[in-house]
Amino acid sequence: MNLNLITQKFTKIFPGDFSGNTMQRQTPEVMFCTVKPAHFNDAELIDFNEKLSEEIGLGKIEDQTDKDFLVAQNLPENIETYATAYAGHQFGNWAGQLGDGRAIFAGEIINKNRQTEIQWKGAGATPYSRNADGRAVLRSSIREYLMSEAMYHLGVPTTRALSLSKTGEDVIRDIQYSGNPQKEQGAVVVRTAESFLRFGHFELLSARKQNELLKQLADYSIENFFPEVQSENNSSKYIDWFQAICDRTLRMIIHWYRVGFVHGVMNTDNMSILGLTIDYGPFSMMDGYDLEFTPNTTDLPGRRYAFGKQAQISHWNLAALANAIFPLINNQEVLEKILDGFGRQFWVKHDQMLAQKFGFDEVLAEDEKFFTEWQQMMQDLNLDYTLFFQNLEKPISEFKVEDFKDAFYRNLNENELKKLSDFIEKYRQRKLKNKISESESFQLMSKTNPKFVLRNFLLFEAIQAAENGNYEMFFQLKKALENPYEILYPEFNQKRPSKYDNQTGSSQLSCSS
Repeated sequence: MNLNLITQKFTKIFPGDFSGNTMQRQTPEVMFCTVKPAHFNDAELIDFNEKLSEEIGLGKIEDQTDKDFLVAQNLPENIETYATAYAGHQFGNWAGQLGDGRAIFAGEIINKNRQTEIQWKGAGATPYSRNADGRAVLRSSIREYLMSEAMYHLGVPTTRALSLSKTGEDVIRDIQYSGNPQKEQGAVVVRTAESFLRFGHFELLSARKQNELLKQLADYSIENFFPEVQSENNSSKYIDWFQAICDRTLRMIIHWYRVGFVHGVMNTDNMSILGLTIDYGPFSMMDGYDLEFTPNTTDLPGRRYAFGKQAQISHWNLAALANAIFPLINNQEVLEKILDGFGRQFWVKHDQMLAQKFGFDEVLAEDEKFFTEWQQMMQDLNLDYTLFFQNLEKPISEFKVEDFKDAFYRNLNENELKKLSDFIEKYRQRKLKNKISESESFQLMSKTNPKFVLRNFLLFEAIQAAENGNYEMFFQLKKALENPYEILYPEFNQKRPSKYDNQTGSSQLSCSS
């Protein structure tokens, strides 16, 4: 790999602590601290994303030095590792300084004018680990490695995964915070993104009233990651920048709703300013449709981050960012206007997305009522989100209620079956109003509705096998997720089996996941 191309651009621009001290502490005057990754004696590479590595400019694995790099061992002299400081609102409450507690940066690589940041997750403690060890377990690492790549291939903006390795050491974790800690296998994921800058980076500087640094970080992000914002001689560039962040966030959340993704912990420190899905913890793909569904046990009973609230919470988080960057704009009215526009534009884009899922060529005035009735029907009957839309991809003359049985999570009574039948008839009548052909409608649906989604029960089974040294299902899932609009493995294209309804690590997850 071309490790000599990795640079430390961020650390050359912004103030940092270069002591290498990993003691957990407040770091009030700096934006990062240099750290040394933990030492792993018996690391083992599980998978390497060679195609991604070629794209970003690292290239292929050539020797042991490259394998060592993937677990942050025996690093070249040009790589000075560091962790960044940020803050955030967690579950709606100000948490103060947070920072990269399990992530350590290698730096950036430039390839064909494209900058990519590279970091290890699980490679050891940092000053921001908050009394934790900075390690990651195989369970959570497999989840992030596969899911971030699954989202990429679904067409959802996301961070990506470069490699997955076992560290050869045991890590102690209490998966449900129940006072029952257990040994688990340690692992490290190398993940990449154009930038890992979060809302929380700006919230921290604003809270500390470090307005010059706040301006410097905003300029850095505009110049490097927002080509749509004209930065030179533009008095409104910070306004345009905030608008761009809102636009990118909107696009990401619309994609979440399209594929049925629930993030599970949308704290402001888990929100990317680039509109990337970041920090895969207690996430889930939607099985049975439920607007109140949250996979995160920490989010119960309030369900702040439930599936149906993700639009509302993204708006709340953007308002928190607006407060943080207010010193750069100093115009409450214009910020409120942008936020109000986000709310209005979101539902326009949401309905356009739903229209494509149903195979409609445009959104008609009557469709708001149609979508509302569909949503209520899905909620009442708890139909499988992915399988329901798959079953719509057939000639409208062939629709039968029994064709949807593979999407049922319970036996529907007569009234419920009639509710589904009535909706199917409404859909048949609505689709007759299309101006495109039926084949064109199917093409629209087939590229909008995935045939494969990485459900938690599949991950659970793959993780159980991997923990026993069997990676066959892991690699099958990887192949399936790279082709999500095809059915490569019919056995993966099914609803969640009932035995997993209350299974810890499948339907129920914690922030330890």
